[in-house]
Amino acid sequence: MSGFSSSVPSGLSRRHFLSRVGMGFGALAFDAMLARDGHYVSAGSLPSGIAHIAPKAKSVIWLFMIGGTSHLETFDPKPALNEFAGKTIEETPHKGVLEASYLSENLRVVVPNDANGQMRSTLYPLQVGFKKHGQSGIEVSDWLPHIATCVDDIAVVRSMWTTDNNHGAQLQFHTGRHSLDGNFPTVGSWIHYGLGSLNDNLPQFVVLGTPIADCCGGHNGHGSNYLGPEHAGVRLNVDARDPLPFASPPKGVFREEQAAEFELLSRLHRLAAEEDSDPALKARLNSYELAFRMQTAIPDLMNFAGETAETHDLYGTGDKETKTFAEQCLAARRMVERGVRFMQIFHGSNGGAGAWDGHSNLQTGHASLCRQTDQPIAGLLKDLKRRGLLDETLVVWGTEFGRTPGAQNSNGRDHHPFGFSVWMAGGGIKRGFVHGATDELGFHASEDRHYITDLHATVLHQLGLDPRKLDVTGRKRLEIDYGEPMHAIIA
Repeated sequence: MSGFSSSVPSGLSRRHFLSRVGMGFGALAFDAMLARDGHYVSAGSLPSGIAHIAPKAKSVIWLFMIGGTSHLETFDPKPALNEFAGKTIEETPHKGVLEASYLSENLRVVVPNDANGQMRSTLYPLQVGFKKHGQSGIEVSDWLPHIATCVDDIAVVRSMWTTDNNHGAQLQFHTGRHSLDGNFPTVGSWIHYGLGSLNDNLPQFVVLGTPIADCCGGHNGHGSNYLGPEHAGVRLNVDARDPLPFASPPKGVFREEQAAEFELLSRLHRLAAEEDSDPALKARLNSYELAFRMQTAIPDLMNFAGETAETHDLYGTGDKETKTFAEQCLAARRMVERGVRFMQIFHGSNGGAGAWDGHSNLQTGHASLCRQTDQPIAGLLKDLKRRGLLDETLVVWGTEFGRTPGAQNSNGRDHHPFGFSVWMAGGGIKRGFVHGATDELGFHASEDRHYITDLHATVLHQLGLDPRKLDVTGRKRLEIDYGEPMHAIIA
């Protein structure tokens, strides 16, 4: 390296030479970090990485249930469904819910009416019991006994609504935009863009579990679109032997060789910086360098050998039914300790709309899915709290929409964007608190209603970010894109 020259081969520009050199590291080209197409933010428009307001949280763990979890069988019980089971809404004292004005929100959905404008389906009773828990007395489904023990640390929001009545709502939940509008940056990418890194050896936006399927947004559910690929989520395996399947050293290449190659790239990068460098090239080189550092840091991160047996029992890693999600939740706690900003954990991927899509056999399906996630989530909350990390970590639980009060296929519920639930814990959020409400049948969000971007704005606010100060030159955002923090649940 001592004889290195700043010159490049004749007839080849420095920029093209750098690009060609970078192509030699093909084994490192995993999609989120090294996408070569799309638009990049100019260097002059990048945020400073300094919070706009005093932050109350450093990290976010975003738990997403794919398919549409029933709010009616988890966090928003409606006894009227049992009382009027088998009747249509028009046959109950609550028929006025269909006349509510909330359908005037430019919703791209269709209420399932028959030819006479009457609701086709009859009301379907609750498929599980509920009990009050903790000092707060918040009612939680009997399918979630472990989360119920944490209810005094949780703020439940029962008044979410969205505008997509199909599973494009999964993409909408993460970007704030209907799938018909195209692709936009996700909430995780905005956080990465606005705040940057807390640990230079780890990605700051990590994706665990199998993301949403191509039918419902695919990689755009953890993408960054016009912010540039350096702000997209990086998929990791919870496997110490193979945590980076797309970023392992090429076969037959020693780390010493690779280190020398990266030293060359680093020096070329510095030369490029002397010119009016292409920000896409900068992002590409930075991504390669991060990928190299990650080859050491990530296997250590995913090695749980140092965790106690009690911790494994807390999460449920030894239980076949909870093992996969438990290990992902445990990995997320370890990432928080190491300074990862945003961890997006998916549950319920089945190659299509998602396992939580309870059109039929809802009781059997939801009971099983709750069993898979209940103990790991509760273990995560308890572990963060006892380590003093919950105060600076915002845990978000969500799903793309709820399920209808009426029956479908005799023992299921259809998609329901008009009203559903999410919850948050830690990170400066009130504890043991319920905000918002749906009507008596769980049909409409009727009190303190919140569109998806209000959830985004709340998360950004707790991290110290103002979404209106994250605009990108040349990219126009709608007013609804910014959202409004849910101040009522902020401590």
